[in-house]
Amino acid sequence: MDKNKVEKNEQSKLHAFLTGDRLKALLPLIGFVVILLVMHIMTNGKILTPKKMRLLLSQIYYPTIVATGVFFIMTLGSIDFTEGSTLGVASIVVSALSFYSIPLAIVGGILTGALIGAVNGFFHVKFRLPSFIVTICTMYLFRGVCAYFTTETAVPASNAIKALDQDWLKITITLAVLVIAFFLFKFTRIGNDVKAVGSGETAARFSGVRTARVKFLAFVSAGALTGLAAFVNVIKVGSITATAGNQLETQILISLVLGGLPITGGAKVRFSNIVIGTLMYAVLNSGLSILGYEPQVQQLIKGIVFLVFVALTIDRKALKVIK
Repeated sequence: MDKNKVEKNEQSKLHAFLTGDRLKALLPLIGFVVILLVMHIMTNGKILTPKKMRLLLSQIYYPTIVATGVFFIMTLGSIDFTEGSTLGVASIVVSALSFYSIPLAIVGGILTGALIGAVNGFFHVKFRLPSFIVTICTMYLFRGVCAYFTTETAVPASNAIKALDQDWLKITITLAVLVIAFFLFKFTRIGNDVKAVGSGETAARFSGVRTARVKFLAFVSAGALTGLAAFVNVIKVGSITATAGNQLETQILISLVLGGLPITGGAKVRFSNIVIGTLMYAVLNSGLSILGYEPQVQQLIKGIVFLVFVALTIDRKALKVIK
């Protein structure tokens, strides 16, 4: 083959890689490495000390569990703003029931979260309301419930449940959730159905997917996982105040987008979006805290990073109004 043709072919392959989906798929991982290196340099290596690493990991257990549930909702092309209020209400239930039985407290938290998810799913599916409208409304509703029970005094948990604040337990629960969710997403029909609805609801319905049931169960499952995360939250904090779960929904949304999850959902989502995103958010959050920035400055920097990643990773061909 002519030398010039070989060079042109190589250049065209490089151009296709730089402008194609393969590079976009690698951007979250590249971004994580860049942010980790930048924070490592700016903090003079403090962020990677064993003590800081342990603190960093302790911040991602329950957000990772919550993000796993929201991952399925966002794969549908929908969104959920109730994670924070759901965590707050479920944490109150877990704390109250912990004086009777720890297993009862866990089940109570999961059922509370599933019930809130069912409310969201019912109004979204039955009345065909966009998910962001439904969940913004219920966010205020359940935030009000949380405030009602915690305004005068914090809701304490039993000493028995606080004694469970062990890293190995929280790691085990988090890994179990990730492994089960990964199996369901990759090797069962659930994952295909969720991606099919996210890619095109009408086409999915004509191909035999029961779209209404898939969407409803996604919200119920996400709520149940947030209820489980409430248990992990309670054993860590010990008592629940009105600010429990405050801004959690924003943290989860930013984490998943930083992890590369397209806000339009569909077939291009990857399960790794959860892990990379939550780690990236934790590194960014921890690094900015070590550097001593004021909360306002931290929010400003997070907002800039968030905007840059959305601009780089969004799939404009599939862009549409979020369901």
